[in-house]
Amino acid sequence: MVALFVALYVLPLAWRPLLLPDEFRYAEIPREMLASGDWVVPRLNGFLYFEKPVLGYWLTAASEALFGHNRFAVRLPSALATGLTALLLAFLVRRRVGKEADATAWLAALVFLSCLLAAAVGSTAVLDAPLTLFVTATLVFFYLATAEAPSSRREGSFLLLSGVACGLAFLTKGFLILALTALVAGGYLAWQRRWRDLFRLPWLPAVAALAVAAPWSLAVHLRAPDFWHFFFWHEHVQRFFEQSAGQHPQPWWFFLAATPAVLLPWTFFLPAAAAGYRGSGRQNLAAAPPLRDLARYCAVWVAMTYLFFSASSGKLLTYVLPALPALAILVAIGLAAPGGAPRAWRRGGLVGAAFFALLAGACAFVLLFRPQVLPLPPGAREWSLVVAIASLAVVLAVAAAAKQGDRGRTLAAWALVPLLLTVQLALPSRVLQSKAPGSFLAQHRDLVGADTVVLADSNGVRAACWVFQRDDVVILGSPGELRYGVEQDPSQARWLDVGEARQLIEEHRGNVVLFVENRRYTEWQPLLPTPSSVDSQSRHGWVFVTY
Repeated sequence: MVALFVALYVLPLAWRPLLLPDEFRYAEIPREMLASGDWVVPRLNGFLYFEKPVLGYWLTAASEALFGHNRFAVRLPSALATGLTALLLAFLVRRRVGKEADATAWLAALVFLSCLLAAAVGSTAVLDAPLTLFVTATLVFFYLATAEAPSSRREGSFLLLSGVACGLAFLTKGFLILALTALVAGGYLAWQRRWRDLFRLPWLPAVAALAVAAPWSLAVHLRAPDFWHFFFWHEHVQRFFEQSAGQHPQPWWFFLAATPAVLLPWTFFLPAAAAGYRGSGRQNLAAAPPLRDLARYCAVWVAMTYLFFSASSGKLLTYVLPALPALAILVAIGLAAPGGAPRAWRRGGLVGAAFFALLAGACAFVLLFRPQVLPLPPGAREWSLVVAIASLAVVLAVAAAAKQGDRGRTLAAWALVPLLLTVQLALPSRVLQSKAPGSFLAQHRDLVGADTVVLADSNGVRAACWVFQRDDVVILGSPGELRYGVEQDPSQARWLDVGEARQLIEEHRGNVVLFVENRRYTEWQPLLPTPSSVDSQSRHGWVFVTY
């Protein structure tokens, strides 16, 4: 598991370039916090940025302070959060069920770590991995509290820890997380018919969560009184309920249909896991009340998460990442159950191995004989070919172990399948050109001095701020997600249309640079002054222009 964590979550951190829009955003806001010393009010390009609370930025800023202004530091909080979430799962099963559940405990952690969704998010600079850690901690400690004697010191300790974690989750993503955790906890207590506990248990966690969240919440209200109005109504109510405001609209059944993708590569072992809940497996659960109750709690955890986010007008696959820890425990309980269905085990291993063998073989064929289908940057083709061949060896090991009926070796080999994800280190050239402009910008760093006027479109402003370490970039065209901050501070005059940009360039001739997407430069070029130089990446990439 340590080797898997290092390979999937640590090694890729510094190798892959930062991608637009999310990674540059969640890198730049913490950088500006460090540069300005303002740890209360989030800002992007010097403008107020109220779309998220502050804890995710604090974690990244602390990492940047320790490890520097680089990709490793920006992504490290996500990787550590994912590793800690896996350890929490092992701790939960071990603590609740006992030493006899060691195999189940570590298998749950292994399933979570090796899910492709967890691996993709856990090596990316976004807030979903820290949020999943704090939600998991909230629900883990609350469940452990329900297993202790009423009003005991241990119950109080676990409730206190649950509240602290809930406060941290609130500081990461906001009010919706409070509703989600309340639904899970309340749903489980109702299933257990613990009606009095529905009113008795929430008080201590609520007080602890309030104590954690209140200092910054009050501080940001005093410094920026409009924060809570914007954050609550725009980022919660409108985005959750209104179709026009919801990003990524999907049908209500989207998350149910996406579950096989969420659980990859363990999807192929779901029939074997389900067999662990039938027949003798059901009898084993009935004979082990702690394990049965844990399975019920995880079922409520998954169901409430799916129902809650399915009600939202906008849906992304990462929204149900907080349900993945519970799914991992349910899969682990089923796979670790004595007996089970040997045929389902063999079929799952063989079908899964065949699927990934075909995938790896197709990748190898394209890389060797049809490289024009998936153009890769220099050196990446050879690396991807090595990964594809190594992946074939892994799935052959899975097939051999599954055919022999060796469950332990099947699971051990299967956990290596997500190493296919290392193909992400070889992103296609078009993706690099359109989504990863960091290295292209860095080539022109010497042309940008402290007094140089930097112009960028709304998409490129994050990258320009990060690479040039500036918070005064002038936005050309629509301000995009910075609209609120720009409108709150119009005196800065750093949002221009093309006509205003032309005038600015003429006034500062010899000391202006423009960084925009090529397609936008093609549209704006006839309306702008004649440039001194133009460096174009490609028609799918970016343009760096000097005036």
